Amino acid sequence: MPREPSPDAPVFSVPWHAEVLGIANALMQNGMFSAVEWAETLGAEVRRLGDVGEPDNEETYYRAVLGALEQLVGEKSPDTRGLLLDRVEAWRRAYLNTPHGQPVTLDAAALSSHNDQDHDH
Repeated sequence: MPREPSPDAPVFSVPWHAEVLGIANALMQNGMFSAVEWAETLGAEVRRLGDVGEPDNEETYYRAVLGALEQLVGEKSPDTRGLLLDRVEAWRRAYLNTPHGQPVTLDAAALSSHNDQDHDH
C-alpha cells in the first residue's frame, strides 16, 4: 500500500527525484518505450532491490526509478547507454578530484586524478 506523505512534506525530497521521473515521462511520451515497458521494468527493479535487502523507503524507490530508466535507455538506445556510462565516469572523476567541502563540477573530471582510496568526502 502506498505511503501517504505528511501534508506539509514536499512532493519530491530532492530535485533529481523529480528530474528522473520527468525524463522517464518525456522518453515514454516520445516513444522510446511504452508505459507497459516502464511499469514492468520499474516493478522488476523495485523487487530486485527488495530482494537484495534494500530498505523500503523513498531513496530506494528513486534508485529503482533511475535503474529502470538506465536499463530501458540501454536496451532501446545502446549508443546513448555508452554516452551515459562515459558521463557517469566523468562525474565520478570530478567527485574524486574535488577538494572536500567544495562544489563538484564536471570541469574537475579533467584534473589529474587523486588516488580513489585517499579521497574522503
